[in-house]
Amino acid sequence: MNLVEPVFDPNPTGACEANAQCVVAAAYDAIRCHYVEGRHQIAAAILADDGRIYVGLHMEAMVGCYSLCAERAALAQAALYGASGLVAVAAVRFPKSSEGGPARIVSPCGGCRELVSDYAPGIQVVVSRAGRGLLVPMAELLPDKYVGTKWATPPTDHPQ
Repeated sequence: MNLVEPVFDPNPTGACEANAQCVVAAAYDAIRCHYVEGRHQIAAAILADDGRIYVGLHMEAMVGCYSLCAERAALAQAALYGASGLVAVAAVRFPKSSEGGPARIVSPCGGCRELVSDYAPGIQVVVSRAGRGLLVPMAELLPDKYVGTKWATPPTDHPQ
């Protein structure tokens, strides 16, 4: 009996549905190139409706509350370069040397869910479900979004 050894692929892009692959690939490439244990473990990518992709890197701080999430950094890049119509976001975490294993898709934290949906209410996020990267509406991850009075009117495509 000839058993074929499974091929280990540390890149989570191949396990994604087609529409999620470009943002996962961009996030993976960024963290693979810029990983520094204890400083940069996550990268995120945001896709605009014109096809441009904006990438952000997690910035760990000595005082944890001052750390910057990768999704927020990618959102800031998108805003800086005038992107509108943000359609998808993905974040990829690179494992620490003590963990081993592949890089993996991670879901945005609660703060990033709120902030990204403030600027892109209809955005979809890549989440890992049953070992696959799937696009789901951010509203599914944040069903009861806070809607305050800071801006004159809430975005029209945001579920109330």
